[in-house]
Amino acid sequence: MASPGPKWLYLHGFASGPGSAKGVAVARHFAARGVDVERLDLRRPSLERLRLSAILAEVRSAIGGAADRAVVFGSSLGGLAAARLAEEDARVCALVLLAPGFRIAERFRIRMGEAAFARWRESGWLETLDYTTNQPARVDFGFIEDAAAIDARNDGWPDVRVPTLIIHGRQDETCDIALSRAWAATKRHVRLIEVDDGHELTQSLPVILHQSERFLAPFLGVAPA
Repeated sequence: MASPGPKWLYLHGFASGPGSAKGVAVARHFAARGVDVERLDLRRPSLERLRLSAILAEVRSAIGGAADRAVVFGSSLGGLAAARLAEEDARVCALVLLAPGFRIAERFRIRMGEAAFARWRESGWLETLDYTTNQPARVDFGFIEDAAAIDARNDGWPDVRVPTLIIHGRQDETCDIALSRAWAATKRHVRLIEVDDGHELTQSLPVILHQSERFLAPFLGVAPA
């Protein structure tokens, strides 16, 4: 009996959820091709107490047993989680990263500025928007401490050895495309596609769906178009 193909997982971004527009579009697109994309809820253990370590544990569990394999999509924070998981878990066989949040603690500090970052550290809380409810929310500083410890591995760069597609917007002010360029430049198994878009990649959904289908054609059992 032939072994089943890999599981397909979608990892959403910071303060987002499994109902994100990109996640829903990816799942709908591949469902029409006979593939079930599981959109995980990565607000673990909660949005207020968000931890990258808990996210990684959730994804490891979702993959299943030792003999299971997974194709993993990841957006923003989910992209960083997918890459960090792939470097340590041989069950991950391919990645599609959408504006991945490389060097996340460093990027938060740069974007916020030293004064605001210090206030987060001192007060313990960052006021943000919960994109699943469009309501105010907060995330504790333990998120940054936990993420920084994980993201310090390998000099701050995920050591990924599996085929990887990155789609990143040149106008992204949240996750700097320069980091994706630097990471991809030294890896023959990584393909970077740059688009004229911002962090949400709203205008680039057709590109994401088309290019990810071409890239993942071997896992669909068809030849690339």
